[in-house]
Amino acid sequence: MRNTNLTLLGISLIVIAIVFACKPNVSIKTAQYAANGQKLYATHCLNCHGAKGEGLGKLYPPLTDTAFLSINRAKLASIIKNGMNETINVDGTTYVGPMPGVPSLTEIDIAYILTYVTTTFGEDTKIFSEQEVRNSLSVSEK
Repeated sequence: MRNTNLTLLGISLIVIAIVFACKPNVSIKTAQYAANGQKLYATHCLNCHGAKGEGLGKLYPPLTDTAFLSINRAKLASIIKNGMNETINVDGTTYVGPMPGVPSLTEIDIAYILTYVTTTFGEDTKIFSEQEVRNSLSVSEK
């Protein structure tokens, strides 16, 4: 079982390296954040949002709408940590159901996940820094 997990991790890292090789403006640090984020995404997000961020019909929104990710960048950390109960429109579809938060995630975990999502499913080439996540969470607490 351990060898299988190590093999899957190795394959995942190779895939990420190939994906980021196609994005020349992505730094090594961004690729590292995304690799860490992929593991966390698989644990906490994949069941609802899908392996490719495609979402699930009208139940769970996709994470591939670059305009939504960009416009809501300052809110994304809070959505992951605290969840969300408001109606949103993503890629022309309205989503009404609540999203549970994952309060156990640390600021760096959230930075990893958001870097993975925005660089893999979106068009971003830079990391979500731990400081950016901290700032976003502090604003949402007020």
